[in-house]
Amino acid sequence: MSVSEPQIYDPRLRLCIHLSGVVQGVGFRPFVWRLAQELKVCGWVANTGAGLNAEIEGSSSRLECFLSRMRDEKPACAHVASESIERALPVGYSEFTIRDFGRETEERGKKTAWVSPDLATCKSCLEEMRDPNNRRYRYPFINCTQCGPRFTIIESLPYARERTTMKSFLQCKLCSSEFGDPTNRRFHAEPNACPTCGPTLSWWSAKGNLLSHGEDAFQAAVRALESGQIVAIKGIGGFHLMVDARNEAAVMELRRRKCREEKPFAVLFPNINFAKAACKVSDLEQETLQSQEGPIVILKALEQSVEIARAVAPGLPWVGAMLPSNPLHHLLMDALGFPLVATSGNLTEDPLCIDERDAILRLGDIADGFLVHNRPIARRADDSVVRIVCDRPLLYRMARGYAPMSRECRDTWGDRLAVGGHLKNTVALAAGKRIFLSSHIGDLHHVRATNAFEASVSDLTTLYGHELSQIACDAHPEYFSTGFAARQAKKSGTQVVYLQHHAAHIAACLVDNNIRPPVLGVAWDGSGDGGDGSVWGGEFVKFDGEGIHRVAHLRQFPMPGGEKAVREPRRLALSLLFSIGESSKGSRLGFTEAELSVLLRMIQQRINSPLTSSVGRLFDGVASLLGICQVARYEGQGAILLEAAAEPDMGANSYNFSLLNQDGICLIDWEPLVRDILADQERGEHISVISARFHSTLADMIVAVVKRIDEARVALSGGCFQNKLLTELTILRLRIAGFEPYWHRNLPPNDGNLAIGQLALAAFKDTGEFPCV
Repeated sequence: MSVSEPQIYDPRLRLCIHLSGVVQGVGFRPFVWRLAQELKVCGWVANTGAGLNAEIEGSSSRLECFLSRMRDEKPACAHVASESIERALPVGYSEFTIRDFGRETEERGKKTAWVSPDLATCKSCLEEMRDPNNRRYRYPFINCTQCGPRFTIIESLPYARERTTMKSFLQCKLCSSEFGDPTNRRFHAEPNACPTCGPTLSWWSAKGNLLSHGEDAFQAAVRALESGQIVAIKGIGGFHLMVDARNEAAVMELRRRKCREEKPFAVLFPNINFAKAACKVSDLEQETLQSQEGPIVILKALEQSVEIARAVAPGLPWVGAMLPSNPLHHLLMDALGFPLVATSGNLTEDPLCIDERDAILRLGDIADGFLVHNRPIARRADDSVVRIVCDRPLLYRMARGYAPMSRECRDTWGDRLAVGGHLKNTVALAAGKRIFLSSHIGDLHHVRATNAFEASVSDLTTLYGHELSQIACDAHPEYFSTGFAARQAKKSGTQVVYLQHHAAHIAACLVDNNIRPPVLGVAWDGSGDGGDGSVWGGEFVKFDGEGIHRVAHLRQFPMPGGEKAVREPRRLALSLLFSIGESSKGSRLGFTEAELSVLLRMIQQRINSPLTSSVGRLFDGVASLLGICQVARYEGQGAILLEAAAEPDMGANSYNFSLLNQDGICLIDWEPLVRDILADQERGEHISVISARFHSTLADMIVAVVKRIDEARVALSGGCFQNKLLTELTILRLRIAGFEPYWHRNLPPNDGNLAIGQLALAAFKDTGEFPCV
């Protein structure tokens, strides 16, 4: 008689799971449902205002397998920031379901769910869209759980169709069947639709008259673009203005109508092979171009390339390249087969248009026709801009695909709002151990821009529904965001904390690299209020156990005319010449004798000529001395053209400079540098050599100051570190000198990072401990 093996008792258990992070809008609930069916466990899964909740019941071995596979096989676009699992007594679930908690549960507690950014069209959807036998053939709004709009259609949390701008589109029988079919890629894909039940295209005249629908509308736009006309096209997060990128006259006409004289345009290429025919594309640049974020990537243009109009990027060796990232763009590129200028649908310095009626009012004098659709856009999202620096992507503009940014933190950040700066504005929210950063808003120069800023603040605070204890802002008294913070605080009784601009830059870099003080921060940018009546921008700021200290800066020089000098770099060149006793050389800058006399008097008597320590303004002054940029047509033009002129291999020999001691602060004296530049000019040295030596000298300045301060870790932040040549030289030389440099990873180095830096500084001031993520 044989004896059977003893059976091991495996009791039934229940696990209560909570996940936070990017777990909504990425197919996580369908994934959990399918996994539960496969493993034969029961329970439910649901989106909530705080993330994703699930309860699963089954044997301990199956639950263990469930958790392991949930972590290992989660959807590619998902990011789990935190996981909470509690054991509980079983309640006897008999099946596994996807629940909708509804409004009652939605309002329970704080909303801390992460909103997924919009995702570029996936390969499966593209194959369907190009298949004549598929019912979504040539459908410009195709999507699934792995791609399509998210951030731009969400109206409230948790993420569900009735809380998006798709709520008015009732799914047809077939779409509804897909939505409820666990084996389908569109199982609980909230924006799901088809030509029968979803959004449709329309073609409007420049005056807003409806001319055609659907495929006819699309073909009308194609014909207009082929004939060299300018077309305004409503996309995922707003309008683009598009025109044939090969057509010099058409691109120049777009510049004239848009009032954008010289600032470079982005180019939408049909595919990666077209981009490679026009630009040098590394493996990492190709990977970034083809990523689901789908940003504009700044590439080096090839001298022998497919024809791109010179007017696309006047005087620059780079092209801002992008590939199609939504179905409509793919269809356009398939039909046209040539590159298009794809620039933001706005007037210069205005926010992006997102509504077709508003677009007619604002863009009617620019576009010859409008290709629009009837899916409302809940919030605007510009194209993100990226450049590869030191072998990794560096964001210049954090928008579609990358924003909103959310982080689960180890430390508590409090409940506060940060409203950023005046240029490249973003806003941020702290909610306990979570922080949220908005998409790029832009420069707050005009009423439409400030309205967009206020809408973004309202949107962020409403979406997450938090009571704020504090508003953090820049210390600059004339920033719109600073005034807004003061007005809001007066209305609500909320405390306002005013924070120094460059300290916020360095704080953002620490957050971005998840490090704590001590660190020496190098904050180089165009301008920021120093609190002493001068304009800062060439700062070395030490964070240590004793607080935050300015330990070094660039020698100051006057800015004749204040902000006018930013728009007219030759004024800064004249100031540099005056400061070293070479005013007579100012005649080469193109001023009339009368203008020269007035400006010199302003500088000498300090009339409307604030002092600045800004490296950005030094860039402007040197660009003018070299004849590269006397009057700037867009922000940072002088510095951009100066970098473009440099020949990196010729920059081994740096110019002279000196370090002085002024009341215990290290002062970088640029006078020897300027004298050396003038001497090189007199010898007839080529501009490419002078520019390369100038960049080399700036990197040497940083290393020299770091050696004097002798702090091992160095954080680089501020708009000057958008300069690839300067950043790479600085990082290389700091490493050679034995220091550890940190630069931005997930935030832009420019003022787009200020809001996160302000949140960190405010928490630092409250607790004395720098918060980490």
